[in-house]
Amino acid sequence: MTTTEEVEPISDAADVVQMTDLSTDGNQFLTFTLQDEEFGIEILRVQEIKGLSRITPIPNMPFHIRGVMNLRGTVVPIIDLRAKFAMPEVDYNQFTVIIVVTIGDKVIGLVVDAVSDVLNVAEENIESAPDLGGQADTTFMTGIAKSGDRLITLLNMDDLIGAETVSI
Repeated sequence: MTTTEEVEPISDAADVVQMTDLSTDGNQFLTFTLQDEEFGIEILRVQEIKGLSRITPIPNMPFHIRGVMNLRGTVVPIIDLRAKFAMPEVDYNQFTVIIVVTIGDKVIGLVVDAVSDVLNVAEENIESAPDLGGQADTTFMTGIAKSGDRLITLLNMDDLIGAETVSI
């Protein structure tokens, strides 16, 4: 096992962000980008990161559920987080990956633009999800991580995807 300072970026993207504010007493998050915005999910939820592979569409699914893929014999639903967040659609490219996560007892694939790095964030560098008034739903956020000049939206996978997976 390597220390967090030795973790190599998973993506070859030129703009891979350097790991900053490393600590050993914080929480670890896998960070990724969607439309130049950074998001983070708890590293313990991540089962693996796969390159984009064949996704079999399923009729009558919501737009953000792209279909299913065969992951070593297990049929895994694939959710496009760009579509889930109503961001503009883009063509998948060489940096597009599927982050395979576990939510409860389900395995779900998340299509993201690119994976950035694994980041340790000390508890004092995590702010609560901002209160943006009644019009904005922030229940999918666990908070905002501060890392140098970066602000990373931390996702609550149970609230973002959890209820949906019950019906898939």
